[in-house]
Amino acid sequence: MQFQAGPILSKIQSPADLRKLSPAELPAVCHELRQFIIDNVSVNGGHFGASLGVTELTVALHYVFNTPDDQLVWDVGHQAYGHKILTGRQDSFHTNRLLGGISGFPKRSESEYDAFGVGHSSTSISAALGMAVASRYKKEFHKQHIAVIGDGSMTAGMAFEAMNHAGDIPNNMLIILNDNCMAIDPNVGALKEYLTDITTSHTYNRVKDDVWNLLGKMSKFGKSAQEIVSKIENGLKATLLKQSNLFESLNLRYFGPIDGHDVHYLTTVLNDLKDIPGPKILHCITTKGKGYSLAEKDQTLWHAPGKFDKITGEIHKKTFDNPQAPKYQEVFGHTILELAEQNPKIMGITPAMPSGSSLNIMMRAMPDRAFDVGIAEQHAVTFSAGMATQGLTVFCNIYSSFMQRGYDQVVHDVCLQKLPVIFCLDRAGLAGADGPTHHGLFDLVYMRCIPNMIVAAPRNEQELRNIMYTASLDKFKDHQKAITIRYPRGSGVMPVWRTSFEEITIGKGQKVLDGEEIAILSIGHIGNEAELACQKARSLGLKPALYDMRFVKPLDEEILHEVFSQYNQIITVEDACIQGGFGSAIAEFMLDHGYNKPILRLGVPDDIIEHGEPHELYQLCGIDSENILKKIADFYPNKIKSTSQKVNQD
Repeated sequence: MQFQAGPILSKIQSPADLRKLSPAELPAVCHELRQFIIDNVSVNGGHFGASLGVTELTVALHYVFNTPDDQLVWDVGHQAYGHKILTGRQDSFHTNRLLGGISGFPKRSESEYDAFGVGHSSTSISAALGMAVASRYKKEFHKQHIAVIGDGSMTAGMAFEAMNHAGDIPNNMLIILNDNCMAIDPNVGALKEYLTDITTSHTYNRVKDDVWNLLGKMSKFGKSAQEIVSKIENGLKATLLKQSNLFESLNLRYFGPIDGHDVHYLTTVLNDLKDIPGPKILHCITTKGKGYSLAEKDQTLWHAPGKFDKITGEIHKKTFDNPQAPKYQEVFGHTILELAEQNPKIMGITPAMPSGSSLNIMMRAMPDRAFDVGIAEQHAVTFSAGMATQGLTVFCNIYSSFMQRGYDQVVHDVCLQKLPVIFCLDRAGLAGADGPTHHGLFDLVYMRCIPNMIVAAPRNEQELRNIMYTASLDKFKDHQKAITIRYPRGSGVMPVWRTSFEEITIGKGQKVLDGEEIAILSIGHIGNEAELACQKARSLGLKPALYDMRFVKPLDEEILHEVFSQYNQIITVEDACIQGGFGSAIAEFMLDHGYNKPILRLGVPDDIIEHGEPHELYQLCGIDSENILKKIADFYPNKIKSTSQKVNQD
């Protein structure tokens, strides 16, 4: 559904149009922009609270800076809806996150105003610094470079690495710290407390304003006077806060904190900062969900609530006549608590995704045994490794695409030391509307190549519970290996899922359906699409066999010897990149054991898969039940014509 923007906003097709307005009109622009976001997200879905919280900041940035010549880099990207609307995508905003529509995150190929593509956090300072240094090298001294980063993203080591470098080399960069005490869930850690100290120090804030004004008055008396006042300012900051300023210690000029919802004051401050050379940071206090009261009160729920009634605030949820299968993350969350109640050695770790992974269920019940470590995947992995050295049973839950950021730690700190850390990779496979930054397509490849790593993928909720149970047993530690358990975003297939725990033999798959001529080998949840294809094939008189392999490493060699001995054609199916993944592992087995059978590998092709609904992306990649059925039909030569016609008619 497409909405009409307000009378002022509707005339803004680029920041150049915004800059034609008088300062007095900016609050109205902010109001209309906020309402336009509320209208669209309420009906079409998407991220919500983050963009509402930076509405005034977005308007002020594009009003003051000469974008796109000035480089504006957004961290994470779900806070950039207002940015997209102001930069020529107002008329297409209703397609946000839909197949073929605009991306939910900044994307360089989408607009010249998207200076850097983002989806994962904490990259903005590094990227903006790279741009600033490049501009200086090219003698483009007029260019401004702005990184907008949330306080949650500041917890990642990469942000500190970038700030440490920025303070050590000549550059013209402005870091905007969007401080709202939230990522998706409330922020954790000492940095949050430090920023809170700054924010709540009334004495510091009053003196800070006086110093700011003094700096402005002294600037006309030359550089030496400015340096004197700057030293006074730094001394006051350190004295009033009873500690040195963290950012100033990194040679970043610190300004703030200021009200991030006062668009007039923001434009004044940003104009002043344009004339101050060198790396600097502006600390803005904002409220996530600002302007929509329910989103302000429950910021986690309204991070991405789905479709809702903007008047009543009722979030639309599908209703069903029959019981529905739960989300895999919920099965994980309830299962780890159930296991932890039986086993006092079990601990849970997640990097800033307690609600996204459902570890919050255990955190509420056992706060001393479940930890949110902030946006710090590398730390999460090594923290887990440290616990494992002391005999604890550690479940480290990280989104598949986020695990890429902790890969060195998996290799060096876990597997080289033969530590039995249990990695539960949520959002494995095609992640849907979040798109290519969030698709978890590479974990089968990058995990199966590491020594001392077991790689498993359950086909349903029962298998997830049983693999978790198996990994939690003390005797699992005898393997002296870590284990990766991958599962997708969204719902499983078992409405009655809370079954009794059963130990699974590591590396053992199972035959799901007997068959003739063709054997289909599947891994993980996508096996349900393969099973549906096999059932449809049977209605056409075709009889492929189906095996749920469960493990990519180690492979079930007993099953594979059976398959390569008895069947003429093998089809592999995986919800992951086809290069080096499950199908490649099967092909390697065939070569290593002297078999010679045709193998058709179905999976995600060697391409960037854009955003869309999961079923649309399955179809696009040829791994939905209908496409699998067509591939099955192609291998029954005596029935190709009649079968293909019927398949195509269906």
